Amino acid sequence: MKSRSIAWLKYDPTGAEFADVMLGPDMLSAVGVAIGGHPFPYRLDYTLQTSARFVTSRLCVATRGQGWRRSLTLSRAASGAWSAVTEMEGLTPLRLPGGDVQLLDDVLDCDLGLSPLTNSMPVLRHGLLAGDRAIDFLMAWVSVPDLSVHLSKQRYTPMHSDKDRHIIRFEDSDGSVADLTFDNDGLVLNYPGLACRLAQLG
Repeated sequence: MKSRSIAWLKYDPTGAEFADVMLGPDMLSAVGVAIGGHPFPYRLDYTLQTSARFVTSRLCVATRGQGWRRSLTLSRAASGAWSAVTEMEGLTPLRLPGGDVQLLDDVLDCDLGLSPLTNSMPVLRHGLLAGDRAIDFLMAWVSVPDLSVHLSKQRYTPMHSDKDRHIIRFEDSDGSVADLTFDNDGLVLNYPGLACRLAQLG
């Protein structure tokens, strides 16, 4: 297992994220914290665990701000069935956490909103750092900070690689397009418009 500590500065909306990541040959786990200011200041804490082939097994997320807090535990069983457990305290104009997990039956990956970390799982599972063709995915996208869960159609297309930089184009069904830069471990260095890696820590 390889241990990495990663920090990203976020642009729009502004914020920051720090994650301790453990990487194995076909598994990933992480503990992270993020802060943001839209639609109002909040803190987010998460833990992520995958099973073999970098398939999500559990994502636990908690957000809190002035006068409110909420949490989501999103799990995928070996059978492929997803479940979501949520908690809420306080009143906010945010959407309710969770959602219809029956829509996620064909999904292998979670995608935590505004987090560069969860782009790594599909890239690593399908060898896209050295790939040469586009692959389409269905993701369990978690909106932040409300923690509502949605089905998201996404495409990853390898564009260019050199010895320590790999550019993969990300597209989703909402029309977002960005050329993401990954390091040799499959962790995001730069996500144009969203986040950029701060100084290497380990």
